[in-house]
Amino acid sequence: MAHYQGIMTIISKKELVKDVYEMVLEGESASYVTTPGQFINIKINDSLQPYLRRPMSICDYDKNHITIIFRVVGEGTKILSEKQIGDQLDCLTGLGNGFDDLDYQNAVVIGGGLGVPPMYKLTKDLLAKGVKVTAILGFNTKDAVFYQKEFEKLCPTFIATMDGSLGDKGTVVDVLKKHEIDMDVYYACGPEKMLDALVLECPDKGYLSFEARMGCGFGACMGCSCKVKTKPYKRICVEGPVLHSSEVIVNG
Repeated sequence: MAHYQGIMTIISKKELVKDVYEMVLEGESASYVTTPGQFINIKINDSLQPYLRRPMSICDYDKNHITIIFRVVGEGTKILSEKQIGDQLDCLTGLGNGFDDLDYQNAVVIGGGLGVPPMYKLTKDLLAKGVKVTAILGFNTKDAVFYQKEFEKLCPTFIATMDGSLGDKGTVVDVLKKHEIDMDVYYACGPEKMLDALVLECPDKGYLSFEARMGCGFGACMGCSCKVKTKPYKRICVEGPVLHSSEVIVNG
């Protein structure tokens, strides 16, 4: 896996729902992203604060552009949300192992909250290979829902909200069971509790993308290591963020 450090320019920015932003970056660094599910590590400021880069999942990409979607949750993401079109960002790209096993007939892509973005490019790549795709997108409430129309343009899409204000009431697992969706494989990204629930329901059919606090983003600091069944640990930034469901240790 080759990573690349370069400057990217913000060419588009918009707020999708409250505190959730879509940002399009342009630059040579985009050409190092080769697989849906990889991530980008962004230096927020030239100053010492905040010190660590911020890892962001990638929603879409081509050779010159990367689209990210992020929520303002702290100082770093607040500063990023205040950047303007034309501003430049120091970025590490080509990071992580993504969703590279796409040879199936029927696939379900499952995103929970900020786990929705990487499912978008994955869906497009699956469809390009002739795979039949169904999407399940989970949110707490209808006010948090984003990218519904974008997914509906690609494939059949189910929305799950915990309060039932849009789509099916409950979790993405509830939707999966209720609609008895035919699948050979599922791909998922979202909160750890959601991923754990999917592994318990479907232990052998899935690929799951995990989020973790990271320092370097390319395996040097060991800060994002997690225990798995197949070896003592894996570094989420290098040997992840995508893990097969059969090697995931469910917490609790």
